[in-house]
Amino acid sequence: MQQNQRIILYILVLIAGASWTLLNKETAANIPAGAGTAPQAGFKAPDFTLDALDGKTYTLSELKGRPVLVNLWATWCPPCRAEMPAIEKMYQEYQDLGFLVLGVNMTYQDSSSAVAPFVSEYGLSFPILLEETGETASAYQLRSLPSSYFIDRSGTVSEVVIGGPMSEALLRTNIEKILQ
Repeated sequence: MQQNQRIILYILVLIAGASWTLLNKETAANIPAGAGTAPQAGFKAPDFTLDALDGKTYTLSELKGRPVLVNLWATWCPPCRAEMPAIEKMYQEYQDLGFLVLGVNMTYQDSSSAVAPFVSEYGLSFPILLEETGETASAYQLRSLPSSYFIDRSGTVSEVVIGGPMSEALLRTNIEKILQ
């Protein structure tokens, strides 16, 4: 094959690829109703109302004005276990500046009887919420545990960390960002 023919072939392949991409592009019109995207940096955090282990009820939207870390976890999850001491340490360090951690246990796929011993074992002092229906997990399109969402004072997701364990340095960087 001569060089000119090869160049023409490459150009035709590029045109075909670009055409395919444009013709198959997702638009708002062809996305099914209710099929939102997972929370992303720069977008409003999905709201939820959950009961805590201590009996209090928390609604995320009512915490507007406070920087919040929403950490979705389970007692059986090794990375969740590994990052809890760092999360507790950062909570202790920054809570006087208004920082709040909401530890959302995925109770619907965990054992509710295992939560209190876990909290005691790790000496957790931040609110532990019980997600018993899967609705919050669905709103956050939970795919992996732990999943963490750093939410700024305006209720906007600043950073998403899927998987873990998170290091103190990563926690500190993201907490200081949402404290601003």
